[in-house]
Amino acid sequence: MDATFVLSLRPRLCEFLSRFDDCFASRPTRKAFAGYITGQLSELPRKSMEPMADAAGVHPRSLQQLMSLYVWDEDQLRDRLQQYVAQQHPSEHSVGIVDETSVVKKGRHTAGVQRQHCGAVGKQENCVVTVHLGYTTPDFRTLIDGELFLPEESWHQDRPRCRAAGIPDDVVYRPKWMIALEQLDRARRNGLRLRWLTFDEGYGGKPPFLRALDARGQDYVAEIPSSFRVWTHEPRVVRREHATHRRPGRPRRLPRLAKQTLPQCEVRWALRVSSVVRAAAWVVFHTSDGEKGPMLWEVKRISVWLSDAEGLPTREHQLLVVRRLPDRTEVKYFLSGASSSTSTEELLLVAFSRWKIERTFEDAKTELGLADFEMRKWKCVRRHLIASCVSHAFLATVRREEEKKGRPN
Repeated sequence: MDATFVLSLRPRLCEFLSRFDDCFASRPTRKAFAGYITGQLSELPRKSMEPMADAAGVHPRSLQQLMSLYVWDEDQLRDRLQQYVAQQHPSEHSVGIVDETSVVKKGRHTAGVQRQHCGAVGKQENCVVTVHLGYTTPDFRTLIDGELFLPEESWHQDRPRCRAAGIPDDVVYRPKWMIALEQLDRARRNGLRLRWLTFDEGYGGKPPFLRALDARGQDYVAEIPSSFRVWTHEPRVVRREHATHRRPGRPRRLPRLAKQTLPQCEVRWALRVSSVVRAAAWVVFHTSDGEKGPMLWEVKRISVWLSDAEGLPTREHQLLVVRRLPDRTEVKYFLSGASSSTSTEELLLVAFSRWKIERTFEDAKTELGLADFEMRKWKCVRRHLIASCVSHAFLATVRREEEKKGRPN
């Protein structure tokens, strides 16, 4: 957006931000927050505090104190944003996308920083990782939540270090999938109805996460690792012992898997060893058009059963084995808890919609300064993540309105 267009958005921005007025304790705090959002929407190549303050016409100290000292409720702000998205952008085809992003940081004092895999540079690096929930419809996409990941050994187990970074004692290590589950629950409480949820194998490879989604009745399409284990035939479960089979001593646990039940199979071997998978036909689907032409995949779909926390089979799930054409060297595995009547085409469209959050992260970093924060304290970083969601939601709303008017954005 050029400077003239940004200036023309001020009345719309003021109206948009007025929805959040009661999240702030005072008028100066509301003014400082409006300045922060204006700075994020500006044309600055890097969105650090002083240039943002100059672009918004406010004192730099007011933005610094907004993140650290001013009284405002960032949780209420996030909830209000989600309620706004639920009211203004509902869709029968909505997809929630769970993903994480990382920001390279020097030193060891920024909350959550440690040497870990950094997707931003594709290798191990000193960085912080944040977990996000995105919301997409056919004509709208935005971030609706963001949370800082707190590593277990280097942070959770070092409470003095946590206190020095402003991390409250009740903020503890949680696996990333558990953070994502909390984000989903918050969004649903705030009225957002996600027809689908999708995520990569970092989350799809966590059976407790999948079981929790099934328990909530949330349909999903998960990419799973090739080592993920399933049954390709429904196992038989013994629920009571026949009288003639009873023996003295400790009774056997019930219910239990019947004798001679075949073990679960890793999905990467299912193509070779499972008669069910071998018998399924390959079907070709066109998912999208890329720079090098149409994206074609051939797909096998079968019913599979997972194991619950007790090692017993869950209800029926759908497994998609997907190979990229024409060379067939790129193989992906997707799992869905949706009804078997759901079309394969719909499952594939959801599975391959994750590019939307990757583009959303790119927009948030290049246009809004999501990765440019210079704060170290836990509360400051958290407030920045939520403020960035507000900025992106406004930007996405404007983009949608301009596209409807047929104007370039």
